[in-house]
Amino acid sequence: MRQWFARLGSGWMVLAALCFALMSFFAANLGARFDSFEVLFYRTFVGLLVLVPTMLSRHERLFTRHVGAHAKRSLMGYLSMAMLFYALAHLPLATAVTLNYTSSLSFALCFVLLRGERLSPPVLLALVLGFAGICFVLQPSFNAGQWLPGLIGLGSGLCAGLAVFHVRELGELGEEPSVIVFWFFLLSSLFGLGMVLLRGGFSLPAWPSLLQLVAVGLFGLWGQLAMTHAYKVGRKYLVSSLSYLTVVFSALLGVLFQGQALAASALTGMLLIVTCGLLAIRGGR
Repeated sequence: MRQWFARLGSGWMVLAALCFALMSFFAANLGARFDSFEVLFYRTFVGLLVLVPTMLSRHERLFTRHVGAHAKRSLMGYLSMAMLFYALAHLPLATAVTLNYTSSLSFALCFVLLRGERLSPPVLLALVLGFAGICFVLQPSFNAGQWLPGLIGLGSGLCAGLAVFHVRELGELGEEPSVIVFWFFLLSSLFGLGMVLLRGGFSLPAWPSLLQLVAVGLFGLWGQLAMTHAYKVGRKYLVSSLSYLTVVFSALLGVLFQGQALAASALTGMLLIVTCGLLAIRGGR
């Protein structure tokens, strides 16, 4: 059973979804005190400071023969995060997050357009149900004049789908999850440092904020490692469908720590998300 669970990759993606939900929870608390690009920098740089010594102590290699593939993955990943942060600043939170979670649909579209794969009916239904579940949980809305942020939010989902497509490709090339995450964090941190300096430099965080920035980096690291492992060893469409669980975990964190109530529509959405995972198990590859 344990070998089946690991081979499927579902356990890794559930762990990734939980870590990303915790990362977003702490990042949201920092939004009023820090520029979004600064939080984005800490998201990768803190992880890099933890990951490199760990890899060196285990005698894992840092170098790669696939620099171009890592560059494409890192570019798509950073663009996705940057566009999401822009959308979060100009759209209602629920709308921005919903647009970003079109990533599972764009991930599947990559395999259809770039590899000529055909989606089985259970997989297609799973992806659509999962996205419908996101809409039920978050209840997105648009106001007049928000078409540009809306397109950018949709672009964040497209880039995220391309990023995990490249993660899957790197896994097929034999790259270890730690190496994939190392290069993503290194390139993103270098680019992020330039963006922060161009926007006026760093703010001096107080201790409570510093601890939350560290939490963003650590949970981002653990989530990234778990997600990368899931896409390397698991059934790709099952893993992609289970990424929707991040929204479920985020909603539950809001209930536990912010006193938020779950409406009937949110509970319906969670049920749809769980159903999408079960359908993907039946039909995914």
